Amino acid sequence: MILERGDFALLLDALQKTHQVIGPTIRDGAIVYDELSSATDLPIGWTDEQDGGTYRLKRRNDEALFGYVVGPQSWKRFLHVPRQRLWQATQNENGIQITPEPQATHRMAFIGIRSCELHAIAIQDNVFLHDQFTDTFYQARRENVFLVAVNCGQAGGTCFCVSMNTGPKATSGFDLALTEVLEDGQHYFVVEAGTANGQLLLNELSQRAASNEEQQKAEAISAQTATQMGRTMDTAGIKELLAQNLEHPRWDDVANRCLTCANCTMVCPTCFCTTVEDVTDLTGEHAERWRRWDSCFTMDFTYLHGGSVRASNKSRYRQWMTHKLSSWIDQFGSSGCVGCGRCITWCPVGIDITEEVRAIRGKE
Repeated sequence: MILERGDFALLLDALQKTHQVIGPTIRDGAIVYDELSSATDLPIGWTDEQDGGTYRLKRRNDEALFGYVVGPQSWKRFLHVPRQRLWQATQNENGIQITPEPQATHRMAFIGIRSCELHAIAIQDNVFLHDQFTDTFYQARRENVFLVAVNCGQAGGTCFCVSMNTGPKATSGFDLALTEVLEDGQHYFVVEAGTANGQLLLNELSQRAASNEEQQKAEAISAQTATQMGRTMDTAGIKELLAQNLEHPRWDDVANRCLTCANCTMVCPTCFCTTVEDVTDLTGEHAERWRRWDSCFTMDFTYLHGGSVRASNKSRYRQWMTHKLSSWIDQFGSSGCVGCGRCITWCPVGIDITEEVRAIRGKE
Protein backbone atom coordinates (compact mmCIF):
# COMPACT_ATOMS: atom_id res chain seq x y z
CA MET A 1 0.00 0.00 0.00
CA ILE A 2 1.01 3.63 -0.51
CA LEU A 3 0.62 6.28 2.20
CA GLU A 4 1.28 9.77 0.90
CA ARG A 5 3.44 12.11 2.97
CA GLY A 6 0.50 14.47 3.37
CA ASP A 7 -1.51 11.68 4.97
CA PHE A 8 1.18 10.52 7.39
CA ALA A 9 -0.32 12.58 10.21
CA LEU A 10 -3.47 10.46 9.88
CA LEU A 11 -1.45 7.43 10.97
CA LEU A 12 -0.39 9.17 14.17
CA ASP A 13 -3.90 10.50 14.75
CA ALA A 14 -5.38 7.02 14.43
CA LEU A 15 -2.87 5.57 16.88
CA GLN A 16 -3.26 8.41 19.37
CA LYS A 17 -6.91 7.52 19.84
CA THR A 18 -5.90 4.36 21.69
CA HIS A 19 -2.14 4.52 22.31
CA GLN A 20 0.60 6.69 23.73
CA VAL A 21 2.61 7.37 20.58
CA ILE A 22 6.39 7.32 21.00
CA GLY A 23 8.85 8.07 18.25
CA PRO A 24 11.99 9.96 17.24
CA THR A 25 12.41 13.62 18.03
CA ILE A 26 15.32 16.02 18.53
CA ARG A 27 16.49 16.88 22.03
CA ASP A 28 19.86 17.92 23.45
CA GLY A 29 21.62 17.65 20.11
CA ALA A 30 20.55 14.07 19.42
CA ILE A 31 17.65 12.09 18.00
CA VAL A 32 15.90 10.43 20.93
CA TYR A 33 12.66 8.55 21.46
CA ASP A 34 9.90 10.40 23.29
CA GLU A 35 6.16 10.94 23.22
CA LEU A 36 4.94 12.58 20.02
CA SER A 37 2.05 15.01 19.93
CA SER A 38 2.06 15.38 16.13
CA ALA A 39 4.10 14.61 13.03
CA THR A 40 5.90 17.96 13.41
CA ASP A 41 7.73 16.52 16.42
CA LEU A 42 9.63 14.14 14.11
CA PRO A 43 13.23 15.04 13.05
CA ILE A 44 12.07 16.30 9.66
CA GLY A 45 14.99 17.07 7.38
CA TRP A 46 17.67 15.91 9.83
CA THR A 47 20.19 13.09 9.75
CA ASP A 48 22.98 11.88 12.02
CA GLU A 49 26.66 11.29 11.28
CA GLN A 50 28.31 8.58 13.36
CA ASP A 51 31.74 7.08 13.82
CA GLY A 52 33.76 5.71 16.71
CA GLY A 53 33.17 8.09 19.62
CA THR A 54 31.46 10.58 17.30
CA TYR A 55 27.83 11.63 16.85
CA ARG A 56 26.44 14.83 15.37
CA LEU A 57 23.25 16.01 13.71
CA LYS A 58 23.31 17.44 10.23
CA ARG A 59 20.71 18.98 7.95
CA ARG A 60 19.60 16.92 4.95
CA ASN A 61 18.78 18.42 1.58
CA ASP A 62 15.23 17.10 1.74
CA GLU A 63 12.32 16.82 4.18
CA ALA A 64 12.64 13.14 5.09
CA LEU A 65 10.85 12.16 8.29
CA PHE A 66 13.12 9.19 9.01
CA GLY A 67 16.39 10.18 7.34
CA TYR A 68 18.57 9.28 10.32
CA VAL A 69 19.94 5.96 11.60
CA VAL A 70 19.74 5.34 15.37
CA GLY A 71 20.40 7.63 18.32
CA PRO A 72 21.69 7.00 21.85
CA GLN A 73 18.43 5.55 23.11
CA SER A 74 16.84 2.24 22.28
CA TRP A 75 13.26 1.04 22.70
CA LYS A 76 14.47 -1.00 25.64
CA ARG A 77 13.90 1.98 27.92
CA PHE A 78 10.13 1.70 27.40
CA LEU A 79 9.87 -2.07 27.86
CA HIS A 80 12.69 -2.88 30.28
CA VAL A 81 12.61 0.49 32.01
CA PRO A 82 15.72 2.04 33.64
CA ARG A 83 14.07 2.18 37.09
CA GLN A 84 11.23 -0.04 38.22
CA ARG A 85 9.70 -0.06 41.69
CA LEU A 86 8.94 -3.66 42.69
CA TRP A 87 7.01 -3.17 45.92
CA GLN A 88 6.33 -0.85 48.83
CA ALA A 89 6.16 -1.76 52.53
CA THR A 90 4.43 0.30 55.20
CA GLN A 91 4.50 -0.29 58.95
CA ASN A 92 1.32 0.46 60.91
CA GLU A 93 -0.53 -0.71 64.00
CA ASN A 94 -1.37 -3.99 62.25
CA GLY A 95 2.25 -4.77 61.35
CA ILE A 96 3.99 -4.47 58.00
CA GLN A 97 1.90 -4.28 54.82
CA ILE A 98 3.67 -5.09 51.56
CA THR A 99 2.08 -3.76 48.37
CA PRO A 100 3.39 -5.11 45.04
CA GLU A 101 3.78 -2.56 42.28
CA PRO A 102 0.85 -2.72 39.83
CA GLN A 103 1.57 -3.70 36.25
CA ALA A 104 1.59 -1.09 33.48
CA THR A 105 -1.66 -1.16 31.52
CA HIS A 106 -1.35 1.76 29.10
CA ARG A 107 -0.95 1.02 25.42
CA MET A 108 2.08 2.32 23.52
CA ALA A 109 2.80 2.66 19.82
CA PHE A 110 6.45 2.78 18.73
CA ILE A 111 7.02 4.75 15.51
CA GLY A 112 10.21 4.42 13.49
CA ILE A 113 11.66 1.13 14.74
CA ARG A 114 14.56 -0.10 12.63
CA SER A 115 15.06 -3.74 11.71
CA CYS A 116 18.04 -4.12 14.06
CA GLU A 117 15.85 -2.80 16.88
CA LEU A 118 13.06 -5.24 16.08
CA HIS A 119 15.62 -8.01 16.44
CA ALA A 120 16.75 -6.48 19.73
CA ILE A 121 13.19 -6.55 21.04
CA ALA A 122 12.90 -10.20 19.96
CA ILE A 123 16.12 -10.97 21.85
CA GLN A 124 14.79 -9.30 24.99
CA ASP A 125 11.51 -11.18 24.57
CA ASN A 126 13.57 -14.35 24.74
CA VAL A 127 15.29 -13.13 27.91
CA PHE A 128 12.27 -11.80 29.80
CA LEU A 129 9.43 -13.98 28.55
CA HIS A 130 11.03 -17.34 29.09
CA ASP A 131 8.46 -19.89 30.23
CA GLN A 132 10.06 -20.48 33.62
CA PHE A 133 11.33 -16.97 34.34
CA THR A 134 8.84 -14.42 33.02
CA ASP A 135 9.40 -10.79 33.96
CA THR A 136 5.80 -9.67 34.50
CA PHE A 137 6.66 -5.95 34.32
CA TYR A 138 8.23 -6.42 30.88
CA GLN A 139 5.42 -8.73 29.81
CA ALA A 140 2.70 -6.20 30.68
CA ARG A 141 4.35 -3.48 28.59
CA ARG A 142 5.24 -5.78 25.74
CA GLU A 143 1.69 -7.08 25.33
CA ASN A 144 0.34 -3.55 24.90
CA VAL A 145 2.68 -2.20 22.23
CA PHE A 146 2.02 -1.53 18.53
CA LEU A 147 5.16 -1.57 16.38
CA VAL A 148 5.60 0.63 13.30
CA ALA A 149 8.91 -0.18 11.65
CA VAL A 150 10.77 1.97 9.12
CA ASN A 151 13.16 0.33 6.67
CA CYS A 152 16.49 2.12 6.62
CA GLY A 153 17.15 4.42 3.68
CA GLN A 154 20.77 4.91 4.66
CA ALA A 155 23.35 3.22 6.88
CA GLY A 156 25.42 4.87 9.56
CA GLY A 157 29.16 4.93 9.97
CA THR A 158 29.03 2.34 12.74
CA CYS A 159 26.22 0.13 11.41
CA PHE A 160 26.89 -3.57 10.73
CA CYS A 161 23.41 -5.09 10.77
CA VAL A 162 24.08 -6.95 7.51
CA SER A 163 26.85 -8.90 9.25
CA MET A 164 24.43 -9.89 12.01
CA ASN A 165 21.55 -10.74 9.62
CA THR A 166 19.33 -8.18 11.34
CA GLY A 167 18.69 -5.60 8.63
CA PRO A 168 18.41 -3.16 7.03
CA LYS A 169 14.96 -4.32 5.88
CA ALA A 170 12.41 -5.39 8.49
CA THR A 171 11.10 -8.85 7.72
CA SER A 172 9.14 -9.77 10.85
CA GLY A 173 8.10 -8.61 14.30
CA PHE A 174 6.18 -5.49 13.21
CA ASP A 175 2.55 -4.47 12.90
CA LEU A 176 3.33 -2.06 10.06
CA ALA A 177 6.55 -1.50 8.11
CA LEU A 178 7.19 1.67 6.10
CA THR A 179 9.73 2.47 3.42
CA GLU A 180 10.12 6.21 2.88
CA VAL A 181 10.54 7.21 -0.76
CA LEU A 182 11.65 10.68 -1.88
CA GLU A 183 12.16 10.82 -5.62
CA ASP A 184 11.31 13.11 -8.54
CA GLY A 185 9.44 15.52 -6.30
CA GLN A 186 7.38 12.72 -4.78
CA HIS A 187 7.30 11.83 -1.09
CA TYR A 188 5.39 8.78 0.03
CA PHE A 189 5.63 5.58 2.08
CA VAL A 190 5.34 2.02 0.84
CA VAL A 191 3.51 0.26 3.68
CA GLU A 192 3.39 -3.42 4.57
CA ALA A 193 1.11 -4.89 7.23
CA GLY A 194 2.72 -7.55 9.38
CA THR A 195 -0.23 -8.43 11.62
CA ALA A 196 -4.00 -8.36 11.58
CA ASN A 197 -3.91 -5.32 13.88
CA GLY A 198 -1.63 -3.57 11.42
CA GLN A 199 -3.98 -4.31 8.54
CA LEU A 200 -6.96 -3.03 10.52
CA LEU A 201 -5.22 0.27 11.14
CA LEU A 202 -4.10 0.50 7.54
CA ASN A 203 -7.71 0.07 6.41
CA GLU A 204 -8.64 3.22 8.36
CA LEU A 205 -6.16 5.38 6.47
CA SER A 206 -6.26 7.10 3.13
CA GLN A 207 -4.07 4.81 1.05
CA ARG A 208 -3.91 3.02 -2.26
CA ALA A 209 -2.34 -0.11 -3.68
CA ALA A 210 1.35 0.17 -4.55
CA SER A 211 2.31 -0.30 -8.18
CA ASN A 212 5.04 -2.74 -9.18
CA GLU A 213 7.35 0.20 -9.85
CA GLU A 214 6.75 1.68 -6.39
CA GLN A 215 7.38 -1.67 -4.73
CA GLN A 216 10.60 -2.07 -6.70
CA LYS A 217 11.76 1.39 -5.61
CA ALA A 218 11.21 0.42 -1.98
CA GLU A 219 13.15 -2.82 -2.45
CA ALA A 220 15.96 -0.91 -4.18
CA ILE A 221 16.27 1.46 -1.21
CA SER A 222 16.81 -1.43 1.22
CA ALA A 223 19.21 -3.15 -1.17
CA GLN A 224 21.25 0.04 -1.57
CA THR A 225 21.38 0.59 2.18
CA ALA A 226 22.74 -2.95 2.65
CA THR A 227 25.80 -1.94 0.61
CA GLN A 228 26.53 1.13 2.76
CA MET A 229 27.44 -0.49 6.09
CA GLY A 230 30.05 1.52 7.96
CA ARG A 231 31.39 -1.62 9.68
CA THR A 232 31.47 -5.37 9.10
CA MET A 233 31.96 -8.33 11.42
CA ASP A 234 32.93 -11.84 10.42
CA THR A 235 30.68 -13.99 12.63
CA ALA A 236 31.77 -17.39 11.31
CA GLY A 237 32.60 -19.57 14.33
CA ILE A 238 32.60 -16.52 16.58
CA LYS A 239 31.26 -18.41 19.60
CA GLU A 240 34.22 -20.80 19.56
CA LEU A 241 36.68 -18.08 18.55
CA LEU A 242 36.06 -16.04 21.69
CA ALA A 243 35.64 -19.01 24.02
CA GLN A 244 39.06 -20.32 22.94
CA ASN A 245 40.88 -16.97 23.23
CA LEU A 246 40.17 -15.82 26.78
CA GLU A 247 43.88 -15.13 27.33
CA HIS A 248 44.50 -13.42 23.99
CA PRO A 249 46.84 -10.39 24.37
CA ARG A 250 44.23 -8.18 22.70
CA TRP A 251 42.26 -8.13 25.97
CA ASP A 252 45.17 -6.27 27.59
CA ASP A 253 45.27 -3.81 24.72
CA VAL A 254 41.58 -2.95 24.94
CA ALA A 255 41.77 -2.77 28.75
CA ASN A 256 44.34 0.01 28.45
CA ARG A 257 41.83 2.05 26.46
CA CYS A 258 38.55 1.12 28.17
CA LEU A 259 37.29 3.60 30.79
CA THR A 260 34.71 1.09 32.15
CA CYS A 261 32.21 3.95 31.91
CA ALA A 262 29.39 1.52 30.95
CA ASN A 263 28.24 3.69 28.03
CA CYS A 264 28.22 0.66 25.73
CA THR A 265 25.86 -1.29 27.98
CA MET A 266 23.58 1.69 28.63
CA VAL A 267 23.03 2.38 24.91
CA CYS A 268 22.89 -1.30 23.91
CA PRO A 269 19.35 -2.37 22.95
CA THR A 270 19.80 -5.91 24.35
CA CYS A 271 21.86 -5.59 27.56
CA PHE A 272 19.64 -6.42 30.52
CA CYS A 273 21.79 -6.40 33.70
CA THR A 274 20.11 -4.88 36.75
CA THR A 275 20.64 -4.41 40.45
CA VAL A 276 18.16 -4.06 43.29
CA GLU A 277 18.18 -1.36 45.96
CA ASP A 278 16.03 -0.77 49.03
CA VAL A 279 15.17 2.72 50.26
CA THR A 280 13.40 3.87 53.43
CA ASP A 281 12.01 7.13 54.72
CA LEU A 282 13.45 8.95 57.72
CA THR A 283 10.84 7.53 60.09
CA GLY A 284 11.61 3.94 59.14
CA GLU A 285 7.91 3.30 58.57
CA HIS A 286 7.98 3.14 54.77
CA ALA A 287 10.33 1.17 52.52
CA GLU A 288 10.51 0.53 48.80
CA ARG A 289 12.41 -1.92 46.64
CA TRP A 290 13.57 -0.68 43.25
CA ARG A 291 15.22 -2.41 40.33
CA ARG A 292 17.49 -0.29 38.13
CA TRP A 293 19.79 -0.84 35.20
CA ASP A 294 23.33 -1.86 36.05
CA SER A 295 26.34 -2.89 34.01
CA CYS A 296 28.95 -5.64 34.02
CA PHE A 297 31.48 -2.79 33.70
CA THR A 298 30.84 -1.46 37.21
CA MET A 299 33.06 -2.64 40.07
CA ASP A 300 30.12 -3.38 42.35
CA PHE A 301 28.20 -5.51 39.86
CA THR A 302 30.09 -8.70 40.75
CA TYR A 303 30.80 -7.78 44.35
CA LEU A 304 30.65 -10.71 46.74
CA HIS A 305 31.91 -10.95 50.31
CA GLY A 306 35.57 -9.98 50.15
CA GLY A 307 35.53 -8.07 46.87
CA SER A 308 34.61 -7.95 43.20
CA VAL A 309 34.85 -11.05 41.03
CA ARG A 310 36.00 -8.92 38.07
CA ALA A 311 38.29 -6.28 39.51
CA SER A 312 40.22 -5.41 36.33
CA ASN A 313 39.22 -3.50 33.21
CA LYS A 314 40.39 -6.48 31.19
CA SER A 315 38.10 -8.96 32.91
CA ARG A 316 35.07 -6.69 32.64
CA TYR A 317 35.46 -5.85 28.96
CA ARG A 318 36.16 -9.50 28.18
CA GLN A 319 33.03 -10.54 30.09
CA TRP A 320 30.87 -8.07 28.14
CA MET A 321 32.18 -8.95 24.70
CA THR A 322 32.36 -12.71 25.17
CA HIS A 323 28.86 -12.75 26.64
CA LYS A 324 27.45 -10.61 23.85
CA LEU A 325 28.96 -12.64 21.01
CA SER A 326 29.63 -16.09 22.48
CA SER A 327 28.07 -17.32 25.74
CA TRP A 328 24.79 -15.51 24.91
CA ILE A 329 24.37 -18.15 22.20
CA ASP A 330 24.59 -20.89 24.86
CA GLN A 331 22.04 -19.10 27.04
CA PHE A 332 19.48 -17.91 24.52
CA GLY A 333 20.22 -19.54 21.19
CA SER A 334 21.27 -16.35 19.40
CA SER A 335 23.88 -13.62 19.45
CA GLY A 336 23.26 -10.75 21.83
CA CYS A 337 24.42 -8.23 19.21
CA VAL A 338 22.20 -6.80 16.45
CA GLY A 339 24.80 -4.63 14.71
CA CYS A 340 23.25 -1.25 15.54
CA GLY A 341 26.71 0.23 16.22
CA ARG A 342 25.66 2.23 19.28
CA CYS A 343 28.43 0.79 21.46
CA ILE A 344 31.01 2.08 18.95
CA THR A 345 29.44 5.52 18.48
CA TRP A 346 28.93 6.23 22.16
CA CYS A 347 32.23 4.88 23.48
CA PRO A 348 34.20 7.97 24.58
CA VAL A 349 37.45 6.46 23.30
CA GLY A 350 35.93 4.84 20.19
CA ILE A 351 36.50 1.18 21.07
CA ASP A 352 35.10 -0.82 18.16
CA ILE A 353 33.69 -4.30 18.81
CA THR A 354 34.14 -5.23 15.13
CA GLU A 355 37.80 -4.22 15.29
CA GLU A 356 38.31 -6.29 18.44
CA VAL A 357 36.88 -9.39 16.75
CA ARG A 358 39.17 -8.90 13.76
CA ALA A 359 42.17 -8.51 16.08
CA ILE A 360 41.40 -11.74 17.91
CA ARG A 361 41.07 -13.48 14.54
CA GLY A 362 44.53 -12.16 13.75
CA LYS A 363 43.31 -10.04 10.84
CA GLU A 364 44.24 -6.58 12.11
